[in-house]
Amino acid sequence: MTSRVPPPPPGGPGALLPPDSGRDRPLFVVAAILVFLACIAALGARGAWLQAQRWTSDLESSITIQIRPVEGRDAQLDADEAANIALTLPGIVAATAHDRAHAEALLAPWLGTGNLPADLPLPLMVEVRLDPDQPAPGEGLQAALDAAGLTATVDDNSRWAGAVRRAARTAQTLGLSMMLLLAGAAAAVVAFAARASLAARINVIDALHICGAEDRFVAGLFERRFFMLGLKAGIAGAVCAGLVAIAASIGQGPADMAFFLPHWAMDPFELALLLLAPLLAGVTAAVSARLAVAADLRGRW
Repeated sequence: MTSRVPPPPPGGPGALLPPDSGRDRPLFVVAAILVFLACIAALGARGAWLQAQRWTSDLESSITIQIRPVEGRDAQLDADEAANIALTLPGIVAATAHDRAHAEALLAPWLGTGNLPADLPLPLMVEVRLDPDQPAPGEGLQAALDAAGLTATVDDNSRWAGAVRRAARTAQTLGLSMMLLLAGAAAAVVAFAARASLAARINVIDALHICGAEDRFVAGLFERRFFMLGLKAGIAGAVCAGLVAIAASIGQGPADMAFFLPHWAMDPFELALLLLAPLLAGVTAAVSARLAVAADLRGRW
């Protein structure tokens, strides 16, 4: 009569700390969510910086002339004349006079389309592009317009660049702070789970100590196990974050939401971030589990 050999544990032949899907599944989900949120925060901070760079570049390379309507004068002719005057000044490479339809389009987000009376006077805009290699005309443009008898106001857009940079730095600080807080939360969750796993397997740990296993060896078992769990959860969270970032970049959100959406710029930074996230998640889980288990073992023996 032959004896029946029991099957090996799920972790493979001789596994001292086999995985427990019942306990590991909730931790996997929580860790994946934390990695997902951390990646979204990092991509959002990156997107805020890129958006601010684009906005400040546009603001510093252009100025706007506003032609106010005056009774007895043709605002469109005044706008064309203002564009021609601007082109005569050094440091200006292009000047485009816009018509009333352009002014109505600028007001449409607030007033809707077709809600303005045809006889309502609207200021017309002249967009002026500056040469980045030459100094801006400064007050010279306003003086030239005044000399021509035009009721025009020059708006230097570069004065808004500082506010955009401050907003970008604030968004970056918030995103990076959230990422660090989420990393701390993940470490705390893993440490709690490692202690719970140690308590559930205390009989196995006692047997290992009787056989001569040191605390360092036991802590290494938990370190390897939670590294793999963190790595797998990091992969899941990073993949989901990448898909959300791509979807947010494809969908054209409002400008006032640009600082708060993750951005996929299709450059190596985003790819490196998402590839590095699982490794960081695994290392964080491994270090947290090792420190927690080592502390509990020191208190027991």
